[in-house]
Amino acid sequence: MLKVGLTGGIGAGKSEVSRLLVGHGAVLIDADRIAREVVAPGTPGLTAVAEAFGPQVLAADGSLDRPKLGSIVFADPERLAVLNSIVHPLVGARSRELEGAAAADAVVVHDVPLLAENGLARLYDLVVVVDVAPETQLDRLTRLRGMTEQDARARMAAQATREKRLGIADIVIDNDVPLEALQRRVGEVWADLVRRAQASGSNERNASSK
Repeated sequence: MLKVGLTGGIGAGKSEVSRLLVGHGAVLIDADRIAREVVAPGTPGLTAVAEAFGPQVLAADGSLDRPKLGSIVFADPERLAVLNSIVHPLVGARSRELEGAAAADAVVVHDVPLLAENGLARLYDLVVVVDVAPETQLDRLTRLRGMTEQDARARMAAQATREKRLGIADIVIDNDVPLEALQRRVGEVWADLVRRAQASGSNERNASSK
């Protein structure tokens, strides 16, 4: 098994890269999706979040009001740290469970938005960073997601710098390119990951036979 950490700044297009890798055969473990699951109605995670931030972060149906919570934490690093201390251990536990269910020769891609911020690179055999210029991020967030420039800049500022992400990268995927070029690059990266997974499997088999 090859454990890959995939990350990138908000608006970098990491989800598209994840989709392309899955199309090639990767096993995807999506930290964002799991983060939603662990604070679903009725979960201990949601109870903990409501206790930490108050009932105003709950919608009328008892679910988490994500826009409300986001407006609180993304403008306040200390509050964001509180949220992360609740959610991240739950996400980690579920991610390990899913990884354990993957085939022994799988390429398991962990899609982790805050990989750099939380010092998680050591958990993976290698780290892939989806990279774009900050100007591209800002354009995508305002034009495609409908954020105000102020909100978009706040979300970007709450994440690691571009330099910090690139500093932990074993492989960089440039997404300041047309879709066709991105598809070609992801195909090249996938071939590299498969080779690494096969080499890792061979080493493990050789070690076990000694």
